[in-house]
Amino acid sequence: MAPQQAGQLPAKVKQWVTKQDGLDKLRLQEVEMPSVGEDEVLVEISAVSLNYRDTEVAMGLYNHHKSVEQPPATVVCSDMCGRVVVVGPVTDSSSPFKNPAFRLQKGDRVISTFASTHLSGQIQAEDLGKTIGGPAPGVLTQYRVFPTYGVVKIPDYMTDEEASCLPIAHMTAWMSLNCMRPRGEIIGSTGSKETVLCQGTGGVSIAGLQIAHAAGADAIVTSSSDAKLARAKELGATETINYNTTPAWDDEVLKRTHNKGADIIIEVGGAQTLRKSFECVRFGGLIAAIGYLSGKQDGEGEDRTNTNLLALKRNVTLKGIINGPRDKLEEMLRFYEKHQIRPVVDRVFGFEEGREAFEYMYGGKHFGKVVVRVRE
Repeated sequence: MAPQQAGQLPAKVKQWVTKQDGLDKLRLQEVEMPSVGEDEVLVEISAVSLNYRDTEVAMGLYNHHKSVEQPPATVVCSDMCGRVVVVGPVTDSSSPFKNPAFRLQKGDRVISTFASTHLSGQIQAEDLGKTIGGPAPGVLTQYRVFPTYGVVKIPDYMTDEEASCLPIAHMTAWMSLNCMRPRGEIIGSTGSKETVLCQGTGGVSIAGLQIAHAAGADAIVTSSSDAKLARAKELGATETINYNTTPAWDDEVLKRTHNKGADIIIEVGGAQTLRKSFECVRFGGLIAAIGYLSGKQDGEGEDRTNTNLLALKRNVTLKGIINGPRDKLEEMLRFYEKHQIRPVVDRVFGFEEGREAFEYMYGGKHFGKVVVRVRE
């Protein structure tokens, strides 16, 4: 669909909706064009990237935040890139949500933030109630209204498809690598050499690899595919480990780091990988827990992971990462522009192929990110 002028906006908008009852039941529906209120903008969405979280929402499995009540039906997906087509009236207020720096103009190219009210610091329970793609309506739609504080302008050098990958995957990787540093420091800023372990080759892990490489850190990447590991090498991976042919990959990480271990581990596996992460992180290191692709619960009895003991064993910090605040996203964008980092897009689907994109994402064969092009 070609870009529309404000006076030529269509009366109806198409969007992909879930009742959280399965990927096969995702449906495309048509609704009225939303209206724009004070301190809001209407964005024509160009591209949307998918996250593992989106598949969980569609399958009714994203339920571990007990303070958040999921709606019976919602528009799917959290990450988008688009252009502002209508700017609502601007009000003056001392509220942090009315910061003049958040003001936008028609034509600005923007990405969404995951939790719109999370502007700075630690995320709070009330912010989780504003997360896009559940419980707040998502972005796999042709047009969506956002509060001005809920979108961020982006650099010109990225394509819409690349930029759509930033809000969750790349921001989560950025926070994994930077959330525990002294104020003002980011990875690579002190000149100290670090080693980052990226589990797998999905969106967050590949983003972590790209950031680590740009910052001058060593990056170790694990995967079950030699072909994907070869691609990781091309992106700057220092070491690669096939965890199918080397099941004791934690021992291999120690071997390749001269028994020091990884300074930071991007832990995406969960139940079946956490114990090994504890065994190969350096003393005093950080495990950034961002996912659970291998499951949410490990074995029974003696096979259960004793987190308390393992954390003590190497004096480790285990930090859960739920994305990050707006100011850290802006910090990341400055780093990306300086280093001209481009998110890796595995495959692009058409808007009408939304269900196929979800199924491809859930299949786990991708390297980097899966994107739906909304505006042709």
